[in-house]
Amino acid sequence: MATVTSAAVSIPSFTGLKAGSASNARVSASAKVSAAPLPRLSIKASMKDVGVAVVATAASAMIASNAMAIDILLGADDGSLAFVPSEFSISPGEKIVFKNNAGFPHNIVFDEDSIPSGVDASKISMSEEDLLNAKGETFEVALSNKGEYTFYCSPHQGAGMVGKVVVN
Repeated sequence: MATVTSAAVSIPSFTGLKAGSASNARVSASAKVSAAPLPRLSIKASMKDVGVAVVATAASAMIASNAMAIDILLGADDGSLAFVPSEFSISPGEKIVFKNNAGFPHNIVFDEDSIPSGVDASKISMSEEDLLNAKGETFEVALSNKGEYTFYCSPHQGAGMVGKVVVN
């Protein structure tokens, strides 16, 4: 901990002193010490503040991004053409993030014959011509109507790249 102090000392003047009047001589000395108040800084306090800030930032980022999301990989680690996982369930409004992890061209199309009635497949699907070509590209969708939804990758549907989600 660092502190700063300043001091002012006044030195008495000895003019007019006489040898015979030592009993009447008066010596005046005063010292004035003052310091401006400084904020107390310490490593412990700073680390605590940093820790609180990190936790708050991480919590808000998690809530804002993936607290209500599920990641679905487009392609298995062994190279097979599959959604991983291929079947899962979510809550209404929960975000699904489809992520191309293999670099093959993929898309996500919801089968209009295998979704709840009243849901427009074109509003929740990618176009059959649109593709996620590069590794790391994503497509996000949130399903609000309860029921079962079947989806597929149009270039690889014949190879069995089909999935199902249940909205509870």
